[in-house]
Amino acid sequence: MPDVFLDMKRLLYVFVLAIFLGSCSQYQKVLKSKDIGAKYKAAESYYKEGKYKKALRLFEQVVPQYRGKPQAERVMYYYADTYYQLEDYYLAGYQFERYGKSYPKSQKREEALYKGAKSYYHLSPRYSLDQEDTDNAIEKLQSFINEFPESERVKGANDMVSELRNKKEQKAYEIAKRYHHREDFKVAISSFDNYLVDYPGSIFKEKVLYYKLESQYLLAVGSYENLVEERLLSAQTFYNNYKKYYKTKGEYLEQAEELGQDIKTRLEQYK
Repeated sequence: MPDVFLDMKRLLYVFVLAIFLGSCSQYQKVLKSKDIGAKYKAAESYYKEGKYKKALRLFEQVVPQYRGKPQAERVMYYYADTYYQLEDYYLAGYQFERYGKSYPKSQKREEALYKGAKSYYHLSPRYSLDQEDTDNAIEKLQSFINEFPESERVKGANDMVSELRNKKEQKAYEIAKRYHHREDFKVAISSFDNYLVDYPGSIFKEKVLYYKLESQYLLAVGSYENLVEERLLSAQTFYNNYKKYYKTKGEYLEQAEELGQDIKTRLEQYK
C-alpha cells in the first residue's frame, strides 16, 4: 500500500513539473516572439492573473510599439498599474501622471491620477528623514482633490494628506524639542514660536506650549541676575498662554502648574 501512495506522489510531482516547465516554455516563447499582438495579449493575461513580473517584462516590449495607436490608452494604463501592483511607486507615480496628461478624456483618468498621487504617498519616508517626498505627495493629493472634489476617492485622499501633514508637524516639533534638550533655549523658543505660526492647529500644540514655557523658565533661572526678572516675566506670560488652552485638563498640566508656582514665588522677591 505505501508503494502505491509513493507512486501517486511521484506522478503528481511529474505532472506539476511538466505544467510548470510548459508554462515557462510558453512564456519564454512569447517573450522572444516578434508578434506584438501576441505579446500584448499575453501581458494582459498575466496582469489579470496577478503575475505582474511576467506582465511587466512583456509590457516593456509592447508599450513603445503601441504609441500613437488606438490601443495605447489601454496598454499604458495596464503598464502603469503593473508598476503599482509591484510596489514600484516611483515609476508607478510617474507613469500614472504621464497617463493623465496623455489621455485627459479617459474614463480611467480619475483612477489613474488617484493611484499616481497615492504612489507618492507611499514614497513619503518616516518623519525623522528629509520630507521632500512628503511635500510632493501632499501636492499631488491636493491636486487630485481640487480636480475631483465630488469623487468618492476624496475622503481617502484627505486622510492621506492629514497623515502626511501630521508627519511634517512631528518632524518640526522634534527639531524644536531637540534644541530644548540641548539647552539651547533661545533657539528652542524661537523654533517653538515658528512652529505655532506654521501649525496653529497641530496635534502637538500642548507639547509645544509646555516646552516653550519650560525653555523660558530654564533660560531665566540660569541667567545673570540682571536678566532674571525680565525672563521670568516672559515665562509667566508663556505659563498664562498654556493655561489659556489647558485650564483643567492637559498632559503637562501638573508640570506647568509647578513651574507657574515657582515663577510666581521667584518674582515675589522683585516687588
